[in-house]
Amino acid sequence: MNIITFENICKSYSEKKLIENLSFGINEGEKIGLIGVNGTGKSTLLKIVAGVEEIESGKITKANKARIEYLPQNPDYDENSTVLEQVFNAESEELNLLGRYSYLLKEIEKNYSDELNKELISVQEKIDTMNLWTLENEAKSVLTKLGIDDFTKKVSELSGGQRKRISLASALITPCDLLVLDEPTNHLDNDTIDWLEEYLNSRKGALLMITHDRYFLDRVTNRILELDKGRLFSYEGNYTLFLEKKMERLQLEASMEDKRQNLIRNELKWVKRGARARTTKQKARLQRFDELVNREVIREDEKLDISVGSSRLGKKIIEIKNISKSFDGKKVIDNLEYTLARHDRIGIVGKNGMGKSTLINILNGKLQPDSGTVEIGETVKIGCFSQDDSHMDLNMKAIDYIKEESDYITTADGTKITASMMCERFLFNGTMQHTLIEKLSGGERRRLHLLRVLMGAPNVLLLDEPTNDLDIETLSRLEDYLDEFDGVVITVSHDRYFLDRICNKIFAYEGAGRIYIFTGNYSDYTIYKEIQNIQFEEEKAEKEKSEKKEVEAKKSPQKNRAEKTLKFSFKEQREFDTIDSDIEQLELKISALEDSTYMYSTDFTKLQEIMDEKAELEKELEYKYERWEYLNNLAEEIENQKNK
Repeated sequence: MNIITFENICKSYSEKKLIENLSFGINEGEKIGLIGVNGTGKSTLLKIVAGVEEIESGKITKANKARIEYLPQNPDYDENSTVLEQVFNAESEELNLLGRYSYLLKEIEKNYSDELNKELISVQEKIDTMNLWTLENEAKSVLTKLGIDDFTKKVSELSGGQRKRISLASALITPCDLLVLDEPTNHLDNDTIDWLEEYLNSRKGALLMITHDRYFLDRVTNRILELDKGRLFSYEGNYTLFLEKKMERLQLEASMEDKRQNLIRNELKWVKRGARARTTKQKARLQRFDELVNREVIREDEKLDISVGSSRLGKKIIEIKNISKSFDGKKVIDNLEYTLARHDRIGIVGKNGMGKSTLINILNGKLQPDSGTVEIGETVKIGCFSQDDSHMDLNMKAIDYIKEESDYITTADGTKITASMMCERFLFNGTMQHTLIEKLSGGERRRLHLLRVLMGAPNVLLLDEPTNDLDIETLSRLEDYLDEFDGVVITVSHDRYFLDRICNKIFAYEGAGRIYIFTGNYSDYTIYKEIQNIQFEEEKAEKEKSEKKEVEAKKSPQKNRAEKTLKFSFKEQREFDTIDSDIEQLELKISALEDSTYMYSTDFTKLQEIMDEKAELEKELEYKYERWEYLNNLAEEIENQKNK
């Protein structure tokens, strides 16, 4: 079933046309990932789908009674609400009823009135009729999975990441036909992202989302929409299939453009020779030539090139000597000791709030450890790409922001590249370079901030959540740059693809300030942890089994075998008396059958009967041997007991 269809829709932002004549549809069961370079209008398109923004022209057709739920990149919050009230502060009837019920309970506790009580009863009856109590339980379950277990805490007391997770919980539990999510994985740790993958895969209904987490796209989506220079391309399949199909498309477009250029060259020769007679046929040919020359060609983006140089790095880089750090009595780093090597690529992972950014700030000199020291080599030049963009002067032009760091940079081969040229390489054309920062999108500001960091030619890079708000194109170019970067990289990231692509060591926060240092990338680390967990569960199960046996032994003490009076049962006594002769008879029968095989060596039917009978007797003999051993051991124990 088709949920919503868009035909030739257009939308502008200021003087810039973001969306022009786009047509596409979303069907039931589709899980769609929307990707594209920052600033191309992805978030705007999501707002149009969700009905938050109007189109300037075009047509939108929505299925009757189709419900759409939207999670914006920067949701609005009621600072005075509790966590649960904020979850239920949504436009859906179901969540509104639950939110109203929670509000009335609180108001009645403050100031009881018959009027409030009547309304409470009325709301409760509606909730009972619609069977919404399970929805409240689901809300609490989802919040817990997202790392929020205090449902009465005020929104004003929460961090930005925690607030985003409340809005995500509200969107996930709201009944709808199409769920629209703008950057749902931002501010989520790796374990929570794993859970969200499973939740979305098991969820019924269509999904449209923007995310730059490539593993997430690969594991959740079955269709990719790419917004590229005002055009929208649709690819069936996940992110891996998208890469393959996009390469095929670009190769086809390049081939078509080559043919066009060849045709123009041939036609140009004809035009230069000049037409001897101005016939209608020649005029038509000239007209076709003009159309070929003036046809709009959508060229592939110039690849983001950030192959800049770095400062020389000496032998001593950074030595971390038994540093510890606590906040309000909570230890976030406990006696960490490590000496950085030249080719270290370190990924810092762990749940939110455990102190990952604290370590970055200590290395950057913004924070001092409570104990221990951090010694930095004389040649070290640190470049820090932080989550916080508040240092940006929004009234400054993009090019001036870059020049504030440096007017030019020298590449590894000695070439000097100006700030303007570097901006071009970072996909900031001449117009955008002279645009005020306040007019740039969030992703474009992050890209500009990254460029400024690299313009300082650092030899130690500290990256705090570099994948947040950076588009996939920029991320892939950053990864290419880091491959060639002749220095140390330390990054906090929840992007599993980025960690696998870049890191050769993992600093894993395990709680109470303990940091486990693992050699390998993130996938290697997760495999190691899985093995550790399996071993732990096996040891735990073995211990519980042993303890259970001890408890049972204490509750029901068994008599020592030596204290029991051992004796044969009547049946065992008869068997013991005849077992030797039984074995002897079986051995004789088997021997006779073996001899008879020579007599019937050519009668295959009779021979098969003999072999089958022999097999049965051998099986019986094997059983008699086992019984003989058991009965003789028992007879020996009975005799020993008598002699005592």
